[in-house]
Amino acid sequence: MAQATQEFGEWPLKRLMTEVCGSGHKSADDLTRAQAAEAFERILADEPDPTTLGAFWLANRWKRNTPEELAAYVDVMCERVEYAEPDCDPVDCGANYDGKGRTAILGVAAGAVASAAGTPVVVHSGDRVPTQKQDAYKHVLDELGVHTELTPSDSADMVDETGFGFYYQPAFNPAIDELFERRDQMGVRTFVNTIETLANPAGASVHLGSFYHLAFAKKVVDTFVESGFHDLDRVLMFQGMEGYDDVRPGYTKVAEWDATGGDGDAGGDDVDGNGSDGASFDDFEVETAEYGMDLEEDDLAVDDVAADSARITEEVLAGDRDGPFADAVAVNAALRIYAREDADSIEEGLEAARTAIDDGSAHDVLEALRDF
Repeated sequence: MAQATQEFGEWPLKRLMTEVCGSGHKSADDLTRAQAAEAFERILADEPDPTTLGAFWLANRWKRNTPEELAAYVDVMCERVEYAEPDCDPVDCGANYDGKGRTAILGVAAGAVASAAGTPVVVHSGDRVPTQKQDAYKHVLDELGVHTELTPSDSADMVDETGFGFYYQPAFNPAIDELFERRDQMGVRTFVNTIETLANPAGASVHLGSFYHLAFAKKVVDTFVESGFHDLDRVLMFQGMEGYDDVRPGYTKVAEWDATGGDGDAGGDDVDGNGSDGASFDDFEVETAEYGMDLEEDDLAVDDVAADSARITEEVLAGDRDGPFADAVAVNAALRIYAREDADSIEEGLEAARTAIDDGSAHDVLEALRDF
């Protein structure tokens, strides 16, 4: 342990547990940025005893991480990410890596539609990541016959050639991928489930993500602001189905942050980019019924998430399917177009999305992905 202390600093995880964060959710203290960074350096180096690591992850879970802690974890991770930036500046879609189990994954179709409308999109995922180990972006693309196990450089080329790109976690973020077995043994989510979605492997200036509660969206915004690595212009997050980046039918809360105040429908006039306490952070509601869409979450349920999502993607993009799935794809594409400010409103984004489906250009994106 003396050698490890000399290499990493003065805060082994056991000491952090004893003196800082391990005393329970009511009395635990938060870690300083330096303590959090050292802790994650140790974790990625496989230094902690497995029992101590599990206790530390649980302590973080019960006390709840601060944006400062999460930003430290993010920055340590990002130092190890292999970034490959396309020439364009896409929307970074950071869905939960542990996937969905009940409803269709719409982001592939929505991304293709948005790309066809002029908004490049990047998605990224692992391969059945703990804890849920369910279907994610990779598995839908695999079913569609799109190559997914790409190098980061190839992923960047995919974005520039097709407008849509997939980045595979083991290729661009191997340090996190190597935590798979230890995360699997936990049986519950850890802060790694949060930070891996914030890797932004294409270096995009716009992040689109999801949340269960608005407070978490604020925490993600503040994490990006606290990060010394990321320098985003905009963040758009919504209460997605199963915590994913698919906007749910009916009522959805949307959180919007703009580093320069922005002038979108829900933006404020703050120009200091100071996180969720600033006027540049706002929230608004999306009611799908207001766009003439009569659909409920049960309408988007599927039996086999990967296979059914791929089939639905093909049918919607080919113009062979209308109804709830086509409506859901269109509104999700509209959110991506709006996130990058390629449309001044969701209504305008929706019009662009429907045009891309109707004129066949969205299906052309899918064919280009298959040919890549």
